[in-house]
Amino acid sequence: MSIAEGASTRQPNPIDPATQGSGGPDVPRKGLARRLDLHVIRALLPFLWTANSRELKLRVVGALTLLCVSTLATVYVPMIYKMAVDALTAKTGAPVAVALPVAIIVGYGLLRFVAAAAGELRDALFVKVTQRAVRLVAYRVFQHLHALSLRFHLDRQTGGLSRVIERGIKGIEFTLAFMLFNIVPTLAEIFIVCGIMWALYDIRYAAVTFFTIGSYIVFTLTVTEWRLKFRREMNEVDSLANTRAIDSLLNFETVKYFNNEGHEARRYDEAMARYEKAATWNKTSLSYLNMGQSGIIAGGLIAIMLMAGQGVADGSMTVGDFVLVNTYLIQLYLPLDFLGYVYREVKQSLTDMESMFKLLGINREIQDAADAKPLAIQGGEVAFRHVDFGYDAARPILKDVDFTVPAGRTVAIVGPSGAGKSTISRLLFRFYDVNGGSVAIDGQDVRKVTQESLRQSIGIVPQDTVLFNDTIYYNIAYGRPSASAKEVEEAAKLAAIHDFIMSTPQGYDTRVGERGLKLSGGEKQRVAIARTILKRPAILLFDEATSALDSHTEKEIQKALHEVSANRTTLIIAHRLSTVVHADEIIVLEAGRIVERGQHTELLARGGKYAGMWARQLEAAQLRETLAADLGAEKAAHEMASEGLGDADLRKV
Repeated sequence: MSIAEGASTRQPNPIDPATQGSGGPDVPRKGLARRLDLHVIRALLPFLWTANSRELKLRVVGALTLLCVSTLATVYVPMIYKMAVDALTAKTGAPVAVALPVAIIVGYGLLRFVAAAAGELRDALFVKVTQRAVRLVAYRVFQHLHALSLRFHLDRQTGGLSRVIERGIKGIEFTLAFMLFNIVPTLAEIFIVCGIMWALYDIRYAAVTFFTIGSYIVFTLTVTEWRLKFRREMNEVDSLANTRAIDSLLNFETVKYFNNEGHEARRYDEAMARYEKAATWNKTSLSYLNMGQSGIIAGGLIAIMLMAGQGVADGSMTVGDFVLVNTYLIQLYLPLDFLGYVYREVKQSLTDMESMFKLLGINREIQDAADAKPLAIQGGEVAFRHVDFGYDAARPILKDVDFTVPAGRTVAIVGPSGAGKSTISRLLFRFYDVNGGSVAIDGQDVRKVTQESLRQSIGIVPQDTVLFNDTIYYNIAYGRPSASAKEVEEAAKLAAIHDFIMSTPQGYDTRVGERGLKLSGGEKQRVAIARTILKRPAILLFDEATSALDSHTEKEIQKALHEVSANRTTLIIAHRLSTVVHADEIIVLEAGRIVERGQHTELLARGGKYAGMWARQLEAAQLRETLAADLGAEKAAHEMASEGLGDADLRKV
């Protein structure tokens, strides 16, 4: 089985229509498939021609010219071969019989060299065109994926998506190389050979050749269409298995916590069992296809040889003619044998490319307005004006939310889980557009400014800091990739993580691991703070930045956050009220509505929602301290008892 035959498959999802209807005979889909194939080719052409430089266009023209030279040389080689055979069998004088074949044989060798050399030069010229097209498409898809909305990325399956892109890129290389330089010249060669047969002999030879090759092509296309359903199922299951494997490995801690290694292995094996079944049918059907192809070619060879043999016997043809007609058919058979494989793979490549180009057709949802201008920061005032929003129209999240964060001031938003606090940060970054009202910075509606300038002006320290699997230096410098090493170190010092970094063996070159798992929660938060400091934003957003940390680490991080936010417009989204007592204004959000607002002391004096939340959190904190003290005393008592100390000593403790 070829690599391509064992290649993998696709998971059914809304971005991949090629997987729909893959469970059985798919007759209605054939016309649609052909239209989609043409659509994919049309989508690829701009990357191949109009998007390329003058040099690459010349390479395309040169490659096509060499293609014509190679094809004509290949067609003429058997003619030289016939001349050599006739010369060797001719009843002429010795000098001619010796001299003529030598010249013909040398010409035969040179012509074969021209055919081969033209083909190699053609490939050498065209490879840069192919790779540039691959690069441009990959860049466009990658860029588009990052431009898609958060809604798309929350619904995506990373493993299956990566497979779609990987197979689509490989499909471009295969399609350009084989469709242009194998299928097209082979079809041209068929018509040229049929014309030569007709001109040199009679229509019977051309008819047998054309009928044999035509039958071969029709049989190949028909059976290949039938076989595609097995390939689609292989693709679907392979993507499913890949998604499950990646998801399981990314969450290996959870797998370990719940002792579910066996469960994960069974889920993966279930997908692979389906792949095994589909792959078996795929290979079996390939054997049927190959046998049928061989039978058709064998029948054509028999017919041609019988007619040519009869012609030699009755003197109407020479031995050279006998060799010529057989050489032509065999010469056509060799690329046609490969053509069956090429067609199957080009067909699959077009399907894979269709899936990838389908990604480019997904609506961005959040796009810059046609007249969008860069955000002009004049202080950094943030205003939510009667904002209504819901991820689903049937389930509103924010209802008539109206507040302002004055330039250089700090406003905190608190409330129970599910109140809509984090949704506010997503609207400020314009990951979603509001359903009603507006979000503005310095009086400019965020929907009327460029997303790039908007997000460049806002820095965030999130609750869950996810780092890239790279060095600490890279993760801090990610806030401003153009920053110098000195600026990165200064940001680390302000975030109080420089000393920790220098205490590690590799310093700033220390790798943080997948999602930053080699660092503690506090260390990751400090990296996030340093990254935000380096960005130098006008507006700061702290989204539950310390909720997952212990009390000691929280106090240290809070100190760093206070220093960073000095004289900057700051919006704090918090659950722990102790972290926002210093805010200029505290907004209490409940069920998507603002129910209270004011400063810490004012809200406590009112005795409302905020005061109740404060009392509960204070009571919980006192309970934790009491339990900690009790556990500490109990531990000390056990230690003293183990050392043989008496009750009097324990009472002293």
